Amino acid sequence: MTTSVFATLPPDWQAWIRDNLARACSPHDMADSMARSGQYSMAFARAAIGEALGADSLAALGQREGMPQVDTSSNRLAVDDRAVDILCALRQPRVVLLGNVLGEDECDAIVAHCDGRYARSTVTSEEDGASTVHDGRTSEMAFIQRGECALADRIEQRLAVIAQWPVERGEPFQLQKYGVAQEYRPHFDWLNPDSDGHRAHLRRGGQRLATFILYLSDVEQGGGTAFPNIGLEVFPRKGNALFFLNTDASRRPDQQTLHAGCPVVCGTKIIANKWLRAGVY
Repeated sequence: MTTSVFATLPPDWQAWIRDNLARACSPHDMADSMARSGQYSMAFARAAIGEALGADSLAALGQREGMPQVDTSSNRLAVDDRAVDILCALRQPRVVLLGNVLGEDECDAIVAHCDGRYARSTVTSEEDGASTVHDGRTSEMAFIQRGECALADRIEQRLAVIAQWPVERGEPFQLQKYGVAQEYRPHFDWLNPDSDGHRAHLRRGGQRLATFILYLSDVEQGGGTAFPNIGLEVFPRKGNALFFLNTDASRRPDQQTLHAGCPVVCGTKIIANKWLRAGVY
């Protein structure tokens, strides 16, 4: 069991959780009680109770609605030792802009970790599932595998608490670096169940239910994340993160989630993508 959340609770709250679990109280009702106390966010409460239950419990708690969820009932989430700000929230499609997800030093360390490892970005072919260079995606990419970097692992745990979704149901971090004029034209993150190539990827972990975009650098001009079907554009700010669902509540691909990485006009944009899957990846 990790201690990053549960161990930060005062002893009386720790005892309350243990006692109620021993009496077979509902973890969902317990999380609701903690949130109603006004001392903790729902995400924090579920994570703490999840740790007390065991390693597999975060999945059960996070799937109360069957989807990753960011709690926007308050303006701020207590996650680890951070106060993560809710900056903007859209209900349909579900899009949440989060502030202070990463510290400046954490952003710099992740960027430095991948320095010299970038290659031309690819897309997953719908025909055969192969990684293919595409004219619409002109950035460079690098990956951080789970267990490769202690800092990246800690950030994964943080995102698991924020989204109420277990770490093992996420793909590895994919970093993207955009120079001037580089972009990713409008596309979907969900995998197309009607294409042969994407069906092969769906067999490993299921659908991409949600996306995190972590902004690891500031950009002088351009480089926004745009949702053309809903008229929304989010501009990169170092340390912020964008969360959005790729499917509806029934896990059907949502056409409104069409989005693009707009061309960088001045500066360099570096982001880290984290895709949350329906099953273990």
